[in-house]
Amino acid sequence: MALYKYLRLKTSFMLVCPVRHCQLPLQRDERRVVCRRGHSFDIARSGYINLLQPQDRRSSQPGDSAAAVIARRRLHELGVTRPILDAIAEMLDAHREDVVLDAGCGDGFYLGELARATGFQAHGLDISVPAIQAAARRYPQFEWIVANADRFVPYQDRSFSKVMSITARMNPREFRRVLQDNGRLLIAVPAPDDFIELRGGGPDRAARTIDEFAGVFSLAARRRVTTAADLDASAVQDVLVSIYRPLRPKPVEAQRVTFSLDLLRFTPRTAANDDPRADTPR
Repeated sequence: MALYKYLRLKTSFMLVCPVRHCQLPLQRDERRVVCRRGHSFDIARSGYINLLQPQDRRSSQPGDSAAAVIARRRLHELGVTRPILDAIAEMLDAHREDVVLDAGCGDGFYLGELARATGFQAHGLDISVPAIQAAARRYPQFEWIVANADRFVPYQDRSFSKVMSITARMNPREFRRVLQDNGRLLIAVPAPDDFIELRGGGPDRAARTIDEFAGVFSLAARRRVTTAADLDASAVQDVLVSIYRPLRPKPVEAQRVTFSLDLLRFTPRTAANDDPRADTPR
């Protein structure tokens, strides 16, 4: 009961109904959220809310599998992603008064650790039920939602001072809709040398991402963060599981693995700054 009482104290008027053509505010009571039209969604015992609609999924179990969630958590606990977390913290530059959305939050590691350190109000969204279950159990003081951000971000307009998407799917129009005019958007995409030892060099996703967001955002800053770790065979296997690589026919061996992301910070375009020539990183 204490958990449900706490949930009622968290922001009650930001979530909106995901039912098509509804989008009315969702009100919380002890065990559910409900809109004025009577669309109702249960609050799970661990505290998360599943707002995923049938048309929002392409499979019966979309997103990260339970195995991928567990594998990624073990890598976080090894500390190999700590330099990435530190770089994200610097680029996001969040403060206690911020309200932050992580779209495609996975098991909540980046959002949860940043919110614990800073004290901002944290909201995580992911299409994977196992990922959101893990996030809600590890970081119960924050809000965790199952939804498909590719289609719709179930929050009211201008709800957030900061939005981030870390190696997740991206929806420029929806991110702009829920971000305040003076807010910041942080996108992280795999750099060409990310996991290069396991899957070879990759494309320049940063350039493509900048182009995709140019219509509604201006690029303010960019940075590449790269780290490497000597992993034993079980940790290398966790990397392969977490990036959806098929199992290799030969045994997985211990090796050094590179982790590398391009971090892109954007500001929203408004009527006052809607000049495409303004896209000069500072």
